[in-house]
Amino acid sequence: MAIQDLPAPMTGTVKELLVGLGDQVSVGDELVIIESMKMEIPVESPVSGTVVEFVVEPPGKVEEGDLLLRLEV
Repeated sequence: MAIQDLPAPMTGTVKELLVGLGDQVSVGDELVIIESMKMEIPVESPVSGTVVEFVVEPPGKVEEGDLLLRLEV
């Protein structure tokens, strides 16, 4: 098994986690909601796998490229 890091696509605030530790996710599943400039942007999974770690939790601030979570693929 390999680890896939999921970076923040933009600067903003992590508003909501849509999955929990150990959850199985598929490509395209929405994992995190980031609020940026009063807009809510869903961050989708680029791969299928299992959520193994959250690096930032609500209401954490993130910069573009900051690590949000890790998936085991």
